[in-house]
Amino acid sequence: MVPESRAIVWTEMDSPVGGIRLAATKKGICRLDFAKGEERWLHLERWAKEWLGRVSMERNDEVLLPVTRQLREYFEGRRRSFDVDLDLFGTSFQKLVWEQLLTIPYGELRSYKEVAQRMGAAKAVRAVGGANNKNPVSILVPCHRVVGSNGSLVGYGAGLEIKETLLRLEGSLPYRAQA
Repeated sequence: MVPESRAIVWTEMDSPVGGIRLAATKKGICRLDFAKGEERWLHLERWAKEWLGRVSMERNDEVLLPVTRQLREYFEGRRRSFDVDLDLFGTSFQKLVWEQLLTIPYGELRSYKEVAQRMGAAKAVRAVGGANNKNPVSILVPCHRVVGSNGSLVGYGAGLEIKETLLRLEGSLPYRAQA
């Protein structure tokens, strides 16, 4: 996807939940951020330095057009899953949680407890929540589909308003959250 192994390409797009910045390595999409303005750029720079060291960053809307197209289709209600390569950076445990999130179908929800149980780590509910919060590619890895055991909207790095919007879009907003 990206010409050099130490390079990141990025693009920005508008969406119903605000601006989104996407970034990719040669292997696939590595970041999806909702932060606003300069904060979004600083967040990407800090993340890249932590996980990749010194990298070059270049805007390339064309290379990332397939994923922006799929995200637009998702927001228009015409797409329920994504067909993009991902390059996820995190701890081994975080990656296991993110793999589990990828199994949650569109329009369905899981509790943090259910995710932990499905991983065979029933007592790791808090750790699952922490990994969910560190998900580098929200929406593509659907951490918004994880709710509290009582159906409440808890924990979303981009804010509960965005989580609520995504769940409403998918027709899966829990009854407790609609009150």
